[in-house]
Amino acid sequence: MAWPDEKTDLHVLMTADAVGGVWQYALDLSEGLRAHSVTTTIAVLGPSPSADQLAMAESTGAKLILTGLPLDWTARNRCEVEETSRTIAHIAAQIRPDLLHLNSPALAANAPFDVPVVAVCHSCVATWWQAVKGGSLPEEFAWRTELVAKGYGSSDRLLAPTLAFAQATAQAYGLAQTPTVVSNGRRSMPVGRSVPDEHIIFTAGRLWDEGKNFAVIDRVASHLTVPVLAAGSLEGPNGTHVEAAHAKVLGRLSDAEIAQHLSARPIFISMARYEPFGLAVLEAAQMECALVLSDIPTFRELWEGAALFVDPSDESATVEVIDHLLQDPEGRAALGRAARERADAYTVDAMSAGVLNTYHSVLCQRSLMSSPEGAAA
Repeated sequence: MAWPDEKTDLHVLMTADAVGGVWQYALDLSEGLRAHSVTTTIAVLGPSPSADQLAMAESTGAKLILTGLPLDWTARNRCEVEETSRTIAHIAAQIRPDLLHLNSPALAANAPFDVPVVAVCHSCVATWWQAVKGGSLPEEFAWRTELVAKGYGSSDRLLAPTLAFAQATAQAYGLAQTPTVVSNGRRSMPVGRSVPDEHIIFTAGRLWDEGKNFAVIDRVASHLTVPVLAAGSLEGPNGTHVEAAHAKVLGRLSDAEIAQHLSARPIFISMARYEPFGLAVLEAAQMECALVLSDIPTFRELWEGAALFVDPSDESATVEVIDHLLQDPEGRAALGRAARERADAYTVDAMSAGVLNTYHSVLCQRSLMSSPEGAAA
């Protein structure tokens, strides 16, 4: 891996939350950057991390600041988001990082930051609404979208985990420049004792999120001869709830517990209608699980040739594909190997290299603009 020759002894202030995949992203990135003299302080928004999440953070060497402040997508009003922005600006003024990495770009909307800002387009309510609902945004989404748009405009550089999502973001917000694509990576999960291999259908994620389309998986489970296990919560921090009548819901699991299930190489299923990347899919692929995925642009971009794709609204076709894999162990194993080979392209090293290159580019640009030559240009 080639790294830039510029200054690498950096201190980055990063925002994150412990609700979804951003937590894993932030910690994996922090650990990857640490090997290249980048120190990361993570300001944690939203609910406090669990004990196993805190232990995971400690192992990466990242310093945490637990703010207890609301996430932009759970805030009750614009003022709460603006207060969070001001708090992050105050933290930045105290610890004086070289750069601010926002995993919640809306926080750049109003607060004045004295350092360059790199914002990551992980997801947003505007693109979520387009993929899941369609039509005009409701008022509760409209003001959030305005803040995200302003945050995008105030950031020095935007990143996105897939080209498909970068293009969807650029279209939704009328961006003059498409966000730079840096694929997510995931460190290998710890593997202990596997669960019994009769449980061979598995899914994981924010089950309560309508965009994950868990309701379809639950109905599919009623037509299968093997159990469908689902790791994740049915209740969201924003009050959203989903029912489960047929799938066996395991609740929130630690990384080690998820690894136990994945190490048995179940068929992994995701019927998401909205998924900017999908770290749970990558984790399954790393474990050589056969992938059955919804036919959406991001999954096609990432897993074409290494997964089977189905219409996320076609339950009968999904059942047929899974039944076929259940009756074809050799084909299932081959599909799992293809997924594992593809997963090798989405590493923490590659992700860290892309992000670090972006940091250096932004810092060099800011330095040039502040120089006498840049000011005169």
